[in-house]
Amino acid sequence: MSLQLSPTFYSALSDAGRPLAGMWVCSGSPLVAEICAGSGLDWVLIDAEHSPNGLESILAQLHAVSGYPVQAMVRPPVNDTVVIKQYLDLGVQNLLIPMVNSAFEAASAVAAVRYPPHGVRGVGSALARASRWNRVPDYLAAASESISLTVQIESEAAASAVEEILAVDGVDGIFLGPSDLAASMGLLGQQENPLVRAVVEHCLEAAKAAGKPAGVNAFNPDTARAYLDAGASFVLVGADVAVLARESERFAKTFIPVPEAAERDSY
Repeated sequence: MSLQLSPTFYSALSDAGRPLAGMWVCSGSPLVAEICAGSGLDWVLIDAEHSPNGLESILAQLHAVSGYPVQAMVRPPVNDTVVIKQYLDLGVQNLLIPMVNSAFEAASAVAAVRYPPHGVRGVGSALARASRWNRVPDYLAAASESISLTVQIESEAAASAVEEILAVDGVDGIFLGPSDLAASMGLLGQQENPLVRAVVEHCLEAAKAAGKPAGVNAFNPDTARAYLDAGASFVLVGADVAVLARESERFAKTFIPVPEAAERDSY
């Protein structure tokens, strides 16, 4: 039986002709991932850097979202050749690599997703879901065409080197992380600070000049729209765990009476 792999995130972005809106999937739950995949959003980011996700749970979430018209991107915990190899063999096609601070680190990520002689990816596709156990014709020869690589710009060092990072062959796009960027600038928790936003917009302009897409994390709707107006090609506008936390708090606030003492103390 011959099978074909899904188009990559960047193929979908090109075909859409508009910015793509997505959300984080951080719970580690395939059920929650499936709910998010069926929401009507364009893409989901399955996170393993700050979330309780291992190889087995990522695989289960890939299965859960595969029946929906949504792009799945996965963020490993680190820019590591072995970890990236494992993710690719699971069948991850769209990778977001965190904390890429230089062109050298970007080139290392590119090498990790390519087979020799163009990279260092280990050859084990016959044993792996990536090639659907050798049911995808000519997988080894065409594997790089089925993979998209996004690197994350989330430090002052990365922002200073953004033009060099964008120039690395094999880097398909960049994604801005304003929270870590703010922290690296000495502005912890101030991702809305005008200084931070100016750096983000500088990186968006650099991506446009390089002819590569750039995305950004922005949970504030007004900020997300501002970054889209500034040239962002894709955005993450929420997270499954944040939605659950805030909505459950709203239920509690709506239906749980506030004790009189607490009311007095609030004045």
